[in-house]
Amino acid sequence: MKYLPLVLGALFRKKWRTFLALLSLMLAFLLLGLGQAVNSLVEGGAEFLGVDRLITQARTSFTQPLPLRLLPRIEAVPGVKRVGWSQFFGGVYQDPRNFFPQFAVDPTRLYDTYPEWILDPDAKRDFVATRNGAIAGRLLAEKYGWKVGDTIPLNSIIWQKRDGGNAWEWKLVGIFDGRDEAWQKRTTIMYLNFAHFDESRVPGAAGLAGVFVVRLSDPQAVDEVAARIDAQFENSPDETKTQSEQEFQIGFLRQIGDIAFIINAILGAAFFSILILTGFIMNQSVRERVPEFGVLKCLGFTDRTVLGLVLGEALALCLLGALLGIALAFAVTALLPADYPARIDGRVLVIAAISAVTLAVVVGLPPAWRAMHLKIVDALAGR
Repeated sequence: MKYLPLVLGALFRKKWRTFLALLSLMLAFLLLGLGQAVNSLVEGGAEFLGVDRLITQARTSFTQPLPLRLLPRIEAVPGVKRVGWSQFFGGVYQDPRNFFPQFAVDPTRLYDTYPEWILDPDAKRDFVATRNGAIAGRLLAEKYGWKVGDTIPLNSIIWQKRDGGNAWEWKLVGIFDGRDEAWQKRTTIMYLNFAHFDESRVPGAAGLAGVFVVRLSDPQAVDEVAARIDAQFENSPDETKTQSEQEFQIGFLRQIGDIAFIINAILGAAFFSILILTGFIMNQSVRERVPEFGVLKCLGFTDRTVLGLVLGEALALCLLGALLGIALAFAVTALLPADYPARIDGRVLVIAAISAVTLAVVVGLPPAWRAMHLKIVDALAGR
């Protein structure tokens, strides 16, 4: 710590240059923080999902529907406790920007397959009894100011009604909550009564389910039961792909592309640019202070101490930039609504710290090595 004033004094000798370097580093680590927060959301956001659930989809793609006649055969598979199904509705509310997940489900099977949702018994009965009934998550209802009894118009971008229109009306019969904080944060979805949906859509689509949701008797038998289900329909027109709910959710997000790869590629380009800039700044700083290093060596500073001073300068610069960037990323993610639960966690902080130290070594070691090997005569001569 006794060398800290010397390091900081050298670092802020050219304040404007240091400010520009810090600004560049701050922006790079801001991108790092936001990017890794999104990666954590994509890769780990499904970890909270039930470990005793499987999703059975068409083998080719989850966008290919499966016929409901597969239901009894899936229910008969050993290890299966309960089976439900859902169909993505794809509706918008009032404005194309008001898009949120909606799924048509069998109300009698929803709570057996998703016991994590909490809904009062009266609302459960109303959801079953109301043909055009719908239930909404608490956060979704609060966002749009909905209350039980409201009629919710949705314009589906996927499903057409028998009369040729895309405008559907659903009666809100209940508002559900999550069993804990993790599930409560995801009460941003809506469930629709499948019976009304199925009888009202064009005849060619009737009797089809998007995916089957399979609840297991033994969570340890995930792989075995998944293999048994797929074996039921092997070499048939309705071949299936069954996987854990976590794998399905991550695969769903990756349909739009490998998000992690895209983010990491952008971060890599940003850090490469910052690496060149910071390296240039450190080399320029060392060149300007060559005589000073000669004086330090005359005063008894060893070669290793000079090496440490320059590396310490690079480390202080990178750590300060990382601290400012991650702090700004933390503030940005904290302002995001519950619909976008990307947050800075311990994993992101560790990645930022390792990145800062690595960057400091890469940009600081070449000029530090040069300063360490300076001869006193050459240094005092400014060579």
